[in-house]
Amino acid sequence: MSAIVVVAAIAIVVVAVPLAVYNRFVHLRNLTRESWRDIDTELQRRYDLIPNLVNTVKGYAAHERATFEAVTAQRADAMATTREPDEQATREQALGRGVAQLMAVAERYPELRASEQFLALQRELAGTEDRIQVARRVYNANVRRYDTLVQTFPALVVARLFGFTARPYFEVDPIVRDAGPPPVDLSGRT
Repeated sequence: MSAIVVVAAIAIVVVAVPLAVYNRFVHLRNLTRESWRDIDTELQRRYDLIPNLVNTVKGYAAHERATFEAVTAQRADAMATTREPDEQATREQALGRGVAQLMAVAERYPELRASEQFLALQRELAGTEDRIQVARRVYNANVRRYDTLVQTFPALVVARLFGFTARPYFEVDPIVRDAGPPPVDLSGRT
């Protein structure tokens, strides 16, 4: 009788533990994918705001054509296709730098900075950027949990057996991070 109990215990360990680890991988993979979709939603919100911002600034500073074209091209590149987070991050950072340049152009036009439409767009863009950062932090936390499971024993055996691999983080470019956010004056006063 004790041999049957030992065999049953071993069978449970051999089957139940890998099954539980596999299910944990599936759960974390799906959580990571869901949090990436949250980032994608916020990025789309940014993409939708940029043409309005470009057109508003263009109305006051039509001679800044190169800046407008650059931001428009960066937006198109960022929206072009679905990419892995690390590849998308490069495009988003370029777009972020372009928007910062656009805002720098706007700073040279006091009448633009006083425009209600511009101020509303500026506030909406600032809120969207905040939501992107929150979604990025959630995504990276989920990736960290998932990657830790992929890289630790005994889960790494299950990971290799079923093809679970580490996921990339959605990181901010060190140049952008060190520079800090572009200054935004929402007061509308010159």
